[in-house]
Amino acid sequence: MSAMASPLPRSAVLIVNTRSRKGEKLFRSAREKLEHAGITLIASHSVRDPRRLPELVRDAVAEGAPMVIVGGGDGSLSATVDHVAGTDTVFALLPLGTANSFARTLGIPIDLDGAVAVIAGGRRRRIDLGMIDKDYFANCATLGVPPLVADTVPHGLKRWLGRPGYLAWGAWKMARFRPFRLTIGEGAAAVTMDALEVRIANGPFHGGTEMVEGADVASGEIVVQAVEGRSRHRLIWSWLASLLRLRSRKQTVREFRGASLRIATEPRLPLSIDGEVLARTPVTARIAAGVIEVAAPAD
Repeated sequence: MSAMASPLPRSAVLIVNTRSRKGEKLFRSAREKLEHAGITLIASHSVRDPRRLPELVRDAVAEGAPMVIVGGGDGSLSATVDHVAGTDTVFALLPLGTANSFARTLGIPIDLDGAVAVIAGGRRRRIDLGMIDKDYFANCATLGVPPLVADTVPHGLKRWLGRPGYLAWGAWKMARFRPFRLTIGEGAAAVTMDALEVRIANGPFHGGTEMVEGADVASGEIVVQAVEGRSRHRLIWSWLASLLRLRSRKQTVREFRGASLRIATEPRLPLSIDGEVLARTPVTARIAAGVIEVAAPAD
């Protein structure tokens, strides 16, 4: 750890979504490991109804918790960062979901012991959040097949089979997918194209895979990456090239950057935000620079 790095608080409120893939199984173990590592838990909540997560985080922040630890998947994190942004409370996470993209972006191990070690011995890091209109998000929002999957995937399939089950359902939904017209920007500067998928990224990972390499949580910019074209084979190749980290993956996408970008489609489409379908086009994607402090690895 550098001499300038600020240590993390030693007391926190723990809130775990036990409907996340690993939440129910690991709640008690997480609590014990955190306390054994020297973290005083002011309160700990095992939450069966994910709709209660924002309220519990909001209350913890209002009551002056130095740190809030949220256990769950990317959707749980996205639903709760709104209530920590702009406050003095540190946001820490236990990656207990399917893809755990935000944890990967921050360099946090996706095993419980590794994540606890970061909370106990890491450092504060001030980062950006993305925004879709007035809603904060942690990592990535998407247009195309991912919202179709997120809106329909059976909970049991995602919970028990994890990423393979999620990918299998994605392949099934691909049969119903159609390309769309995409417009990025406004007025004379607007760019219109045929598109197959759009990734609106604050960090590089999406679906547990590094898809948007140029995105960074401390860049002060939002990155919009579009898979251009009309052939579904092109989209499949873009996915495979990213999974296999082939050099050709960059040739399948077109990127736009800025503090704020307007995004419209024809027809209007649902948009998933960190894995949860929460909006429809048109939207404005923007960056909220340095708006939150997170628990990050010491190095």
